[in-house]
Amino acid sequence: MIDISKIDYSTILRRYDAEAENMDSPEAVAAKMLPSDPVLSEVASAVLYMKFKEIGPVVKKALESKEPLDIINNGLVAGMEIVSHLYAAHVYYLPEIMMAAKVMEVGISIAEKQIPGGRTTKGTVVMHAAEGDPHDIGKNIAAVMMRSSGFTVVDLGKDVAVDDVVDAVKENKPFLVTGTALMTTTMTAFPSGAKKLQEAGINIPYMAAGGAVNRDFAESFDLGIYSEKAPQTPPIADKILAGYDWKKIREEWDSIVGGE
Repeated sequence: MIDISKIDYSTILRRYDAEAENMDSPEAVAAKMLPSDPVLSEVASAVLYMKFKEIGPVVKKALESKEPLDIINNGLVAGMEIVSHLYAAHVYYLPEIMMAAKVMEVGISIAEKQIPGGRTTKGTVVMHAAEGDPHDIGKNIAAVMMRSSGFTVVDLGKDVAVDDVVDAVKENKPFLVTGTALMTTTMTAFPSGAKKLQEAGINIPYMAAGGAVNRDFAESFDLGIYSEKAPQTPPIADKILAGYDWKKIREEWDSIVGGE
């Protein structure tokens, strides 16, 4: 008979799912992504681990040796970027990302008070969930990520009429408008809204997103661009600010979102 008593099964049977889960744990990702500076690392960790009671004292302590913008961009936002990574990896979910965002916002409000004239914004984006659609979770997550990336978000909420979207764009003059739809019966609001913007002489990109939308649909109408998931919105927005129009976003979409 064959003697199997000395076989090391660990070299044969591997729990790849367990290994992957361990690699994407908050602690493992933090070890790779937290700032090397100990002061900023403590600030980022407070966001990553959703420490509501600690964020105030941590930021105030950091202000003793760091500039407010450094704390915001390289501490608070850095922590939220790790949270975004964990969300994309399905380690964190909606409750975690919303709680972390709240912690970040508290920290930003403290640091902002020490900036003469306040914190500047990259630009304004109008966001909404399509007319007739009551689902706004995806939009809410994307809005959090846009704010944490330095954008001003005009959040119109859910079930927003096309004309109200157009009016909000005229009033706020954003560089980008985004809409989400979870129902196929509501996503037709996007090409309708884009057409009305063009008729008004407004040619900013109109991002279509949400569970009902795919890239083919988003690119089937003028101005339309696509975001498959919330973490892709900030890098696409950055490209628009860099001078990309909706046509160039389409052309380079894969490379833009590849490094989300």
